[in-house]
Amino acid sequence: MSAARPRAPRAATRWRIGWPRPRRVFSQVLMMQLAVVGGVAVLATGLFLAPLSAQLDDQAMRRALAIAQTTAAERGLADALRAASGPDPAGPVQAEAERIRRATGAEYVVVMDRHGVRWSHPSAAEIGKHVSTDPSQVLSGHEVMQIDTGTLGRSARGKAPLRDADGTVVGAVSVGIAYENVRDRLIGAVPGLLAYAGGALAVGAVAAYLVARGLRRRTHDLAFSDISALLAEREAMLHGIREGVVALDARGRIRLVNDEAQRLLDLRAEDTGRPLDEVLPPGRTTDVLAGRVTGADLLTVSGGRVLIANRMPTEDGGAVATLRDRTELEQLGRELDGTRGLIDALRAQDHEHANRLHTLLGLLELGLHEEAVEFVTEAVGVHRATAEQVTERIHDPLLAALLVGKAAVAAERGVSLRISADTLLPDRVVDPPGLVTVVGNLVDNALDAASGSPEPWIEVGLTARDRTVVLTVADTGPGVPADQRDLVFTDGWSTKEPPAHGKRGIGLALVRRLAERQGGSARVDGRDGGPGARFTVVLPEALAEAAAAPLTQVGEVR
Repeated sequence: MSAARPRAPRAATRWRIGWPRPRRVFSQVLMMQLAVVGGVAVLATGLFLAPLSAQLDDQAMRRALAIAQTTAAERGLADALRAASGPDPAGPVQAEAERIRRATGAEYVVVMDRHGVRWSHPSAAEIGKHVSTDPSQVLSGHEVMQIDTGTLGRSARGKAPLRDADGTVVGAVSVGIAYENVRDRLIGAVPGLLAYAGGALAVGAVAAYLVARGLRRRTHDLAFSDISALLAEREAMLHGIREGVVALDARGRIRLVNDEAQRLLDLRAEDTGRPLDEVLPPGRTTDVLAGRVTGADLLTVSGGRVLIANRMPTEDGGAVATLRDRTELEQLGRELDGTRGLIDALRAQDHEHANRLHTLLGLLELGLHEEAVEFVTEAVGVHRATAEQVTERIHDPLLAALLVGKAAVAAERGVSLRISADTLLPDRVVDPPGLVTVVGNLVDNALDAASGSPEPWIEVGLTARDRTVVLTVADTGPGVPADQRDLVFTDGWSTKEPPAHGKRGIGLALVRRLAERQGGSARVDGRDGGPGARFTVVLPEALAEAAAAPLTQVGEVR
């Protein structure tokens, strides 16, 4: 077998959608525009020639009528017609008519009497004969203009009555302009008209080419079927991906929004075409999408959701923004941080437990049984007292478990977690996970702030007023400066180093957003009695309505 020849490298080809390749938009638009320009030029030429022919005919008939009127006004012509005994080729009427014909360039000047008999004619043989057309209208005193055929062929005619000194009609004058002259004038105008039409066609063709070439650049030399397929694929892609996409024009109006973006931003399909600032509330999310805040992977909070936004400008002055939902990831990251804290606490407790066991073993070996019992009672009592204090004042099990765990973590970090004396939360929490998120974020921030301060402690207070829950978290940390007390609730704002799993600046922004969704508020001020901060969150709809007490029957003892 012969060795296979090496295959020639494949030439680089453009990506295309369909096969066979359809005609490009450039060629289709160019041909369509050329056809339109050519059709318009032909139509304009025809529309110009049609009235031009009628106009030339009218001019010729009016010229003939003017000559006839001038001839009929000649003095002595009516007298000569009445004085002569009959038509004479050598008479004065013929001589005067021929003089006028030669002077005006008319084809004929015919003078007739009351009976329609010719007294003059370019052909002497026709003198004395009746005219070839009906003279009754002009002999009745009316002027006539017409295109007609006579003994000399087709001509533009003008007829005027011939009157004597008393105004009596004694005859008529008929003047004809050869129709060939009119046709020659029309034909003579055609080359110039075609030249103008050709020039207009050339200019239109050049303009059509330039427009088509610009369209070619804008459509990237695609065919109409390619564009249609691309639009269909774009719609399927935009509405199928799990990232939100918002396209804006140069004026900041929404040009496109996909299903995921509608879900993340609480938008509707009807919001397309409206300015971004009208459909979204003021805040960091709107500023990021509008380009007033720049950067990559910008963190923002919208409607209780943690989003990562990126914005890419387009050539036409607009922009395309993408949104990723990181709510679950942030929750997992916080749970991971909490799990790591618990693991560290358990590791420390394990170490402490081993030390206590060694101490207990030593007391038993020394025979100090009473001291051993007192040591165990004291060690167990601290943790039991903390758990009992929490569960007595906080009846929601999920929130109580959170605070018990946070108390253990705080104890391992050397921080005392207290429950305020006025704390009392019934088991009627509408959204326990949401309240856990708020309390957990505030306690974590307070724990970070209080760590390292002299005699560190944090205090948590939860009070219920009808359906409203007021949460306060105070700490002994450095506090929040007055000029930064609004900034701490801004998306992405933080003075701490970011954790390994993501970015900071989410917790407090999420706390305020969850509070505002219920019509509440979140604020921070200084702690009474010393340095530190106190966060206050008001949640108006946090509790369900209290169940009504059952009615007792008559005689029933309660």
